[in-house]
Amino acid sequence: MTEEERKHVVDTDDEHLRRLTHEHMKVFAKFTSENCAICQALAPPFAKFVDAPGNEGILFVRLNSDENPVAKKLMQEKVAPFFVSYCQGRMLECDNLTTEAAVQAQLARLRAFMPHTE
Repeated sequence: MTEEERKHVVDTDDEHLRRLTHEHMKVFAKFTSENCAICQALAPPFAKFVDAPGNEGILFVRLNSDENPVAKKLMQEKVAPFFVSYCQGRMLECDNLTTEAAVQAQLARLRAFMPHTE
């Protein structure tokens, strides 16, 4: 993980998200949408998670689902904000979350997940 990736939420798109989920052990993604009040309200806590103790090995990414058809399809009928946890390139969990506590809970499960090593 580069120093830049370690300190900030990385803005990405469908194509790069796939690459990032395979290059990094754990990725926590937030799919947003234009004019989404909840997305805007959860932006500061999401950015704060990057520096939180225990999250050092997690890459935080954000992408606009309105501009990325693969992300939009993954969300299906759900609305933004939509959070997805990845480990070793595999999706572990995805859901639309509307509170900081719900986001923290999903993030805690990703932190605690022990990947298979072969």
